[in-house]
Amino acid sequence: MTVSVTEATAVDDALVDAFARLTPQLSRSNPPPTRAELDELVRSEASHLLVARDGDGAIVGSLTLVLFRIPTAVRAWIEDVVVDEAARGQGVGEALNREALRMAAENGARTVDLTSRPSREAANRLYQRIGFKQRDTNVYRYEL
Repeated sequence: MTVSVTEATAVDDALVDAFARLTPQLSRSNPPPTRAELDELVRSEASHLLVARDGDGAIVGSLTLVLFRIPTAVRAWIEDVVVDEAARGQGVGEALNREALRMAAENGARTVDLTSRPSREAANRLYQRIGFKQRDTNVYRYEL
């Protein structure tokens, strides 16, 4: 599959429709973002919404790269990676991640972090294959 990855710079019907289709494949507990929420994401200076399109221009995946300054460095996080079920195993996830890594380096980050549930075996194999190393760390979450 031919895949092109670009950063979303505006919200249109295709993007809203893609998230309506992709979000349930990513999370069963969160609804798809509204048009207003997507617009807020696209306009954010810290968040970079990457979309993967197939040869016909259809959105087949997305990834959010978050870049922010802390006192010691520029930090980069990859969040909410999702590839349409019909396009999995065809290089979409790798293309999204490689573009995110390129953008992170271009913006001064020296490392990029992400988390992935152990049950996402194919995704975990991809992350390791492209160079991510599993860290011995505790991840904590405080629910508000």
